[in-house]
Amino acid sequence: MRRRPPALLSQVLAVNTLLIVATVFVASVAARLDLKSADGLHQFLVVAAAIFATVLANGIILRRRFKPLERLVETMGRVDLSTPGVRAERQADEPADVERLREAFNGMLDRLEAERAGAAAAVLRAQEEERARIARDLHDEVNQALTAILLRLQASAADAPEDLAAELAETRALAQQAMDELLRLVRELRPTALDDHGLVPALRSQVTEFGRRPGITAELDVDDDLPDLSPDEQLVVYRIAQESLSNVARHADATHVTVSLGRLPGGHVRLRVADDGVGLRSPSPTPGTGLGLAGMRERALLAGGKLDVRTRALDGSGTVVELAL
Repeated sequence: MRRRPPALLSQVLAVNTLLIVATVFVASVAARLDLKSADGLHQFLVVAAAIFATVLANGIILRRRFKPLERLVETMGRVDLSTPGVRAERQADEPADVERLREAFNGMLDRLEAERAGAAAAVLRAQEEERARIARDLHDEVNQALTAILLRLQASAADAPEDLAAELAETRALAQQAMDELLRLVRELRPTALDDHGLVPALRSQVTEFGRRPGITAELDVDDDLPDLSPDEQLVVYRIAQESLSNVARHADATHVTVSLGRLPGGHVRLRVADDGVGLRSPSPTPGTGLGLAGMRERALLAGGKLDVRTRALDGSGTVVELAL
């Protein structure tokens, strides 16, 4: 295992101490200090005390001058691109070199966050375009094929014997069920209600459809004075609500879900999805754990928002997903 080198402050202090001791030693030799006499011993003690005081003062001064650099290093350790906005703050006593290093570090973070946001936007946009293409193909091709099968089954059942007509009716019911499932999948891939009617009707349709599942109820609560959201922001809100409800269906074992969309002070918008299920496996999931949470966080960052996922009750039951734009 490779040993970590000593801190820069320790190295500088050690070098300065060696220089001071070496300088005093050379001066003592040059002055021919006699340690056998009382006067020479007294002079030696004075010199030793002076060395100790000089090293101590040197250490205090160096520690004070290196403090801004240590604070900058601590800030670098806290930076996480999944939670943007963390920057190194200017210190009142920072030297010019540390100031240049801080400005360079903050500039690098600006570039990284801008590039990350651009890359995330491109990826999410490509995902939505691919979803729309698949939805069109399913609707135009597979749905038409299922429709043709249903018509053929209906025509065959009209002229079929009684014993065969029952089997054809059962097959037709299965084909109708497959068509309904296909149309539901198409709506999830590309919500036409969002394009045609806006965010609130699309959320209402989504929550109503989710509430039709057996053993669970769902309700939507929307404020009347919502601010206008851009198409990208509306899509982010819709997708995060969709993924949250999907997670409830797969993992929560809940009986009731509440989706609320409201206005926060300052004109911000908050989406909140709360359930009464089993809660989270860990009290505070880390960013990026699970593909669903990772995608939701990426979408929140794309819209300049913040996603918070936490337990709902003190006993660990229930989950709350909250998006603030």
